[in-house]
Amino acid sequence: MVGKFLTTISCACFGVALAVIGSSAYNTIHERPSAANERLEIGHWEADTVAGKTGRARIVTLVDRRSRFSLLGKVEKKISKNVVDCMINLIRNVGEDKCKTVTPDRGKEFSQHSRITLELNGTKVYFPDPHAPWQRCTNENTNGLLREYSPKGEDISGIFNSQIQEWANKLNTRPRKCLNWKTPYEVFFNESLHLI
Repeated sequence: MVGKFLTTISCACFGVALAVIGSSAYNTIHERPSAANERLEIGHWEADTVAGKTGRARIVTLVDRRSRFSLLGKVEKKISKNVVDCMINLIRNVGEDKCKTVTPDRGKEFSQHSRITLELNGTKVYFPDPHAPWQRCTNENTNGLLREYSPKGEDISGIFNSQIQEWANKLNTRPRKCLNWKTPYEVFFNESLHLI
């Protein structure tokens, strides 16, 4: 049922503060498994953030490469701890077994990428080449679709997480030509939706 994933997701972490774990050693997109590159299975995600008017509050976007299923969450500041906490919470909401790899952009908000591997059962993180947005085209396309609900320049600081989850629901129940007119929800959960 779609409704079970529309609960408000808190992207704040109430645990012990962790030090920045970013390092110069990282996996490149050229090392990513072929199953991710060829969209053969669920669980290979692309990640990004979408800015609002002020540039402080951001929407964290995670998109499964195979199904185009989207996870969205809001952070008040674009700092790595907040963004990675949000990503971990979003993935845990659908199940850690549904996450094998993550490919974020090269922004400093992903500098704590090693926490994803540590906290999500060894999920590997792969970074694209510099200035190569086409290497994360699924996420870039989805961010464009998200702009239909949150136009560029709109202040998102006052938008509630429930509204952002409503946008995720719209994206996930929208039939896609690339999915043979199935919805991302149907492909991700291997269930039929009856849209009226």
